[in-house]
Amino acid sequence: MRHHRHHRHHRRRHRPRRYSGLAATTAVVLTCLALVTGVVLARMQTAPASDQPTTTADPAATPRTTAAATPLASPSPKPSPTPSASSAPHAGTSPSAKASSPSRTAKQPTAAAKTPGKRTITLVNRLGQTIWPAIAADPKHPVEATGWVLRPGASLTFRIPDHWDVRLWARTGCSFDAAGRGHCLTGDCGRFQCGSTWGEFPSTLAEFNLNAWNGMDFYDVSLVEGNNLPMWINSYGGSSRDRIDANGCSAAGCTRDANATCPARLQRVRDGHVVACLSACLVFKTDQTCCTGAYAARPQCVPSSWPVDSAAVFKAAEPNAYSYVNDDATSVLTCSGECDYRVTWGVSP
Repeated sequence: MRHHRHHRHHRRRHRPRRYSGLAATTAVVLTCLALVTGVVLARMQTAPASDQPTTTADPAATPRTTAAATPLASPSPKPSPTPSASSAPHAGTSPSAKASSPSRTAKQPTAAAKTPGKRTITLVNRLGQTIWPAIAADPKHPVEATGWVLRPGASLTFRIPDHWDVRLWARTGCSFDAAGRGHCLTGDCGRFQCGSTWGEFPSTLAEFNLNAWNGMDFYDVSLVEGNNLPMWINSYGGSSRDRIDANGCSAAGCTRDANATCPARLQRVRDGHVVACLSACLVFKTDQTCCTGAYAARPQCVPSSWPVDSAAVFKAAEPNAYSYVNDDATSVLTCSGECDYRVTWGVSP
């Protein structure tokens, strides 16, 4: 499949340059650290206990009294049906500011008692539409579920193991049957529980490699394969300052919706709505736009020379995210000391 081929390229040139193989050899470790030295801070943080996924109120949004998030544990043989695309808001990312407006004084989730080797990850939906978060499972470090549904304003929390090395994304416009089979407009993997199946591109990715080297985590938001939803990641519970604030802003700027400014040649349109913004690589499929072959070296990988500079579009919308494979300087984040994380889909208020 073309999508899988592109993702293999993404993992080879985008993620491994920063952290893949750090546990294997000291040489690779030093190479990765050289790329991030001086632009990231290590953080010491704590983590709570229990592996069961739990639904919680969004700590950065108006509290809700109804359970709006439905995680599905992997042992369940027949997942419950989830809302169809027709019953949820359209898969375009136009968020409703009034429906899910976050507090500007929001606090990060509060860590409970520390359990060595376990972390907490919280997923938050600040959009005005239902989304279906998913992960491509890490078989060596499994979790209870690999698919969930989050309605507007909802959040959920679950435990992740140390050394977790996965990507996480959210699907839109999904419909599943009682057995959990179905499809989505974006990020589709064919099932409610994605398991080890990668979602289709374009999709905004949250990438994690926990305790990759000497107790240090590496993580980022990536638009290298395109954008379907705005996203940011916070770490919390540690002694160091998080580079991203609770509203998705940093010194570099705030989080916006790349779909809203996506050039026509990069748009994926369904039912008259832009549901995703593709990378130049996905659209043109050339060595030049994919930074492969003769264009693999950094000096030859020049987004401004592409027919459409998707990297510039993505960087303007999400200045803290990877916009193309060599966008290391402002996009690699690190955290030390058993850190916990919060992934938010939404735009800065």
